Amino acid sequence: MHLPPLRSIGVFYQLGRLNSVTKAAEYLGVTPSAISQQIRTLEQQLGTTLVRKVGREIRLTETGERYFEMIAENIEHIWEATRQITGARTTELLNIRATPSISTKWLLPRLPGFVDENPGLDMRLDGSNEPVDFTRDTVDIEIRHGEGRWPGMHVQPLAEEIFVPVCSPKLAAAGSLTSADLQSMRLIHSVKSQLQWSVWFSAQSLPADGNWQKVYFDRSHMAVDAAVSGMGVALESLLMMQAELESGRLVVPVAGAPSITLTTQWLVCPPHHLRRGRVKRFMNWIDREAKLWLESSVEIRKNI
Repeated sequence: MHLPPLRSIGVFYQLGRLNSVTKAAEYLGVTPSAISQQIRTLEQQLGTTLVRKVGREIRLTETGERYFEMIAENIEHIWEATRQITGARTTELLNIRATPSISTKWLLPRLPGFVDENPGLDMRLDGSNEPVDFTRDTVDIEIRHGEGRWPGMHVQPLAEEIFVPVCSPKLAAAGSLTSADLQSMRLIHSVKSQLQWSVWFSAQSLPADGNWQKVYFDRSHMAVDAAVSGMGVALESLLMMQAELESGRLVVPVAGAPSITLTTQWLVCPPHHLRRGRVKRFMNWIDREAKLWLESSVEIRKNI
């Protein structure tokens, strides 16, 4: 059996990785027709169809998907070996979008580890609450806030979160108040949070529509920082404020405060993006970091 031309295999890999004839052509510096010709050559050699058109887009067939998975790791190893031998840097870029709050409070402190582990990968982090339009935006993967229901997308939970009331120790000592006491205090509201004060109070059979003094913020990281400054009591996720609790800048003022568990942060991308090596590396890394975070937050959870 004669092996297909390595050039055709390389072109197919780029097509599968980018899921676009135009993008593959731009990446390789050739014309779209040259990409199509190489794919036809490869299909003739293999005796099977690897790519099909769906409307104006292209998709790998089931056979194409299997072939891509079998060759992808080896091709990436060849690229990495070539880079190391020649001393050249790759130009691969990982584009991430995440909300400002998860970016500031959780992702950024951990990103140096990912960057150090992947010296051949450039990275761009776009901090925005605007959901990605993956048909238009050049984003590889998004950390999206919401309920996790986005049909047609690969959706994976980041971590299970616990929401508790917190404030500065200058405002109240840890465990010094009851839940009812909070209704006479200034309450900080994170308006886009999936858990609001009314729900937290209702869970304890307390009035859910009290005439509380309120301060509103449209970002969780702003609500956390406001609580640290002594402005009032915030209801937030441990995911957003572990550092502040560990350092003592925030405390849980309610003894035996009821905690509510939710998942509000999700890793989101089109399924075909999971074929991209850079996305795989990021997904593996962030999954490991999320597990480490859960382990490191055990002591805080015990004291809530």
